[in-house]
Amino acid sequence: MKTVSTARAHGGTQGVYSHESTATGTTMTFSVFVPPLDEGQRAPVLWYLSGLTCTHANVTDKGEFRAACAEAGIAFIAPDTSPRGEGVPDDPQGAWDFGLGAGFYVDATEEPWAKHYRMRSYVEDELPALIVSEFPMLDCSRQSITGHSMGGHGALTIALRNPDRFRSVSAFAPIVAPGQVPWGEKALGGYLGDDRSAWRAADAVAMIEDGARVKEVLVDQGDADNFLAEQLRPELLARACADAGIDCTLRMQPGYDHSYHFISTFMADHVRWHGERLKADR
Repeated sequence: MKTVSTARAHGGTQGVYSHESTATGTTMTFSVFVPPLDEGQRAPVLWYLSGLTCTHANVTDKGEFRAACAEAGIAFIAPDTSPRGEGVPDDPQGAWDFGLGAGFYVDATEEPWAKHYRMRSYVEDELPALIVSEFPMLDCSRQSITGHSMGGHGALTIALRNPDRFRSVSAFAPIVAPGQVPWGEKALGGYLGDDRSAWRAADAVAMIEDGARVKEVLVDQGDADNFLAEQLRPELLARACADAGIDCTLRMQPGYDHSYHFISTFMADHVRWHGERLKADR
């Protein structure tokens, strides 16, 4: 692991780091905020998965999470959204909703994507192992996860696959049912192929329908989001959770759009919500 940069913030340290990933076969960059800690103290971890077109830098620069994380004593980790670099394929038409910046947190099975687009393995396995080895001040026995849009999809699906690892999951304007919306149909079809049954393990609503469970979910969604009706459809998640007995809090926020103005407004709420669950006895 290489340190790209560090800066003091709210009594803690905001760092950006890079490493050579075996999952993606590329150099990957991520950010970690470590809150102020007393000697011998270890911080629980909140993962944040970003949305389409983003890198680690979007939330690191605009997410306004550090004050709340410092107050709650929570570390904040933000990976990239896709592999990057020479030889990594991109959307042939140069579209922004597939390829670079749009890994959808799946392990691609189709060519030419299968070699590098392995973001599920990277976020679910490789990067957590690196965090354990390189950040001994973090307590990875206490983890939670959140994300925005495509990253909300990633957070929900990863939490549903790993209910014993993550104490809580939340999302900002998530893509809840990629198998039923244009963004997801393009991404899952491109990365996983035409067999829609293979998509179900990468679709939060389908996973819940198929028996995956978490205790509870918190979702914030702006009602002025241009993507709400066609791409996000949070009502599908609320319905699936109700049918499955999952406690889903869906907060429709009047006048808010899909941007980081929306995310930063409610970020502290999410940090505090996760903090209560990260510090509670299990």
